[in-house]
Amino acid sequence: MKHLFLCAIAITLIFSACQTETDEARFENLPNSAQTISLLGDTLKTEIDSLPPALTNRIDSLSALALEEDRLADSYIWEARKTAYAGNYREAIVQLSSAIIEFPNEPELYRHRGHRYITLREFDLAIRDFQIAARLFEGDQDIVETDGLPNAQNIPLSSLQTNTWYHLGLAHYLKGEYDLANRAYLKGLQVADNNDMRVAFWYWQYMALRKAGHDEEAGKVLDQVAADMELIENTSYHELLMVFKSVFNSDELLSGENSELDNSTLGYGLGFWHHINGRTERAYQIWQDVYDAGNWAAFGFIASEAELAR
Repeated sequence: MKHLFLCAIAITLIFSACQTETDEARFENLPNSAQTISLLGDTLKTEIDSLPPALTNRIDSLSALALEEDRLADSYIWEARKTAYAGNYREAIVQLSSAIIEFPNEPELYRHRGHRYITLREFDLAIRDFQIAARLFEGDQDIVETDGLPNAQNIPLSSLQTNTWYHLGLAHYLKGEYDLANRAYLKGLQVADNNDMRVAFWYWQYMALRKAGHDEEAGKVLDQVAADMELIENTSYHELLMVFKSVFNSDELLSGENSELDNSTLGYGLGFWHHINGRTERAYQIWQDVYDAGNWAAFGFIASEAELAR
C-alpha cells in the first residue's frame, strides 16, 4: 500500500512539473499590461513598480542567506515573493514554476505558487498545488515561514503547514466548496500554535460552516473566541468574529482610517454577516463597494468578487 501511495505522489509530481511549462504560455494570452481576468470578466492590472529600499534590502539579504546555507529553493522563493510584492504575480508564478522543475519535491514551492494562483483566480490550480504540498510534508516537523513584510513585533506567526491548510481552505471557499474548506481549516487548527492563526482559521471556518448549513457547529467555533484575546496581526478577523457573536456593532468597523487591506477584509466579512441574516441588498452593496475600491489582490476583495459573480 505504501508503495502505491509513493507512486501516486510521483505521478502527481511529474504531472505538475509538466504543467509548469504551460504557465507562461497561458498568461501570455492576456493583454501585456494585465495580470488576470476577474470572475466578473474585468481585466485586472497592477502598476508594477520597484519596492521600498528597506523591503528590497530585507528580501535580498534573506535570499543571499539562503544561498550561503545551500538552500537554493528558498532563494528562488524569496525572489518570487519579491516579484509578487512588486505586483507582477504572473512573473512570480513563472519563477516558482521554473523552480519546481528543478526541485519537484520541495513543498514550500507549491505552497507559494498556490497562493499566487489564488491571486490570479486560478483556484483549481491552487488547490492542486496545496494538495501536493500537503502530501510532501506529511509526517514532517512543521517549518516557521519568515515574513517578507514583518508584523509590528517582527514575530513570524505562520508556518509551511498552517499556510498550506489556510490557503487550501480559502481556495475551496472561493469556489463555494464549503465542506472541503472546513476540512482544510480543521487540519490547520491541528497545527496552529498561536492566537493569530487560530483566529484566522476560525473566521473562515465559521463562514464556511454557516454557508454549508452547519449552524450548530458554527456556533461552537464562536464559543472558542474571546473578546480579550491577545493578537499581533489578525485584529480584523477577530473584530468580525466579535460581530458574528453580536459583541461588536458592525457599523463601527468600516472607516476611512483603515488600510485598504483592512477595509477589504472587513467589507467582505460584514457583507457575509448581512447576507447570512437575510439583509441581501445591504450585503451586495458592501461587496460591490469592496470591488469598486479596486484592491483586487486582497482576499476580502476576491471573496466579495466571488459572491458578486455567483
